[in-house]
Amino acid sequence: MKVLYLTDQTFLHGGVEKVLSQKSNYLANILGDEVTIVTYRQKNKKPIYHFSPKIKFIDLDVNYEISESYYHPYNLQKVPHHILALKKVLKGLKPDVIISCHFGPDFYFIPFLVRQIPKIKEFHSSRYFYAAEPKTLKTKLLHQLTISIEKKYDQLVVLNESERQFYRSENITVIPNPAEISSIRADLTSKKIMAAGRISPVKNFWDLIEAFAGVAKDFPGWQLHFFGEDYSGTQAKLEQKISEYGLQNQIKFMGIAPDLKVEMKDYSIYAMTSESECFPMVLLEALSVGLPVISYDSPTGPQYILKNEEDSFIVPYKNLDIFVSKLKEMMQNENLRHQMSAKGRENVLRFRIEIVMQHWTNLFISLINKK
Repeated sequence: MKVLYLTDQTFLHGGVEKVLSQKSNYLANILGDEVTIVTYRQKNKKPIYHFSPKIKFIDLDVNYEISESYYHPYNLQKVPHHILALKKVLKGLKPDVIISCHFGPDFYFIPFLVRQIPKIKEFHSSRYFYAAEPKTLKTKLLHQLTISIEKKYDQLVVLNESERQFYRSENITVIPNPAEISSIRADLTSKKIMAAGRISPVKNFWDLIEAFAGVAKDFPGWQLHFFGEDYSGTQAKLEQKISEYGLQNQIKFMGIAPDLKVEMKDYSIYAMTSESECFPMVLLEALSVGLPVISYDSPTGPQYILKNEEDSFIVPYKNLDIFVSKLKEMMQNENLRHQMSAKGRENVLRFRIEIVMQHWTNLFISLINKK
């Protein structure tokens, strides 16, 4: 089978890039499919994650200005080149199926290229807040355009069942992200808590800092470490908050980790207080190494990965008092951490890559047969 993935780039740390590497490697190495990844702003940079040498890479060299809206005149003038370059690639490759991973300008024209090839649109973020926010006339028009274009795709794929309600298409499939089952094991005796992700407002690390401040006096030997890249100066604002609590020696920013699972072995707890999470890869990684989790019930993903009071504590959304109470319980009870660790390694097996990829291959075959 010839499988073509479309995305913007593969050189940045992120869930989309990580999952793309997992799925494309499985298709190429295990199933023997002919996999091509087409980007449009790779800029000769190396992929951040490992990709099989069997996978072919093509960059269209469109290079939109990402600091501006895709509707900015500078970016709009690049769209014709993008369309022509992609048409040329499709004509040469003749893929059996096309999967669009990233939301960019090509979202709007992909369904109209080579109509006989099935086209799938993946969605990796939650629409929970987008659906709830008030709409201006402009956003209403864009929303209607988005709905119209989504219906042109042969299939939409979302990451959990709760996301289905935010789409109008009749062709929606739920396929979760795969987990990498690891032989690494977390050191549950360490007095360290990990949190990870882009250092941005949506991760809501403010609440986690406040929660840790609520337990720090009772657990002076414990530390909270953040892994991730700063976004738009958010880290400096968080550091100011840490200074106000006088916790500079207990809360630290660790930067980017090439392989987060390797870092997880030195921690006892993984903590998450995000505004929203659709299907966070980091929770799969935590469970796979046996790292107990405490998380807000953020819309909409953690509830589909974690099993409350088995491998984790799922705390009512933004209930900081309960979060502090459950964090204390986890910190002071090493036996509890060991029990959760064992259950986490067991529970994550339902997301093994061979199970997830069977869903994908079944979808590919059904769409190809319909054409």
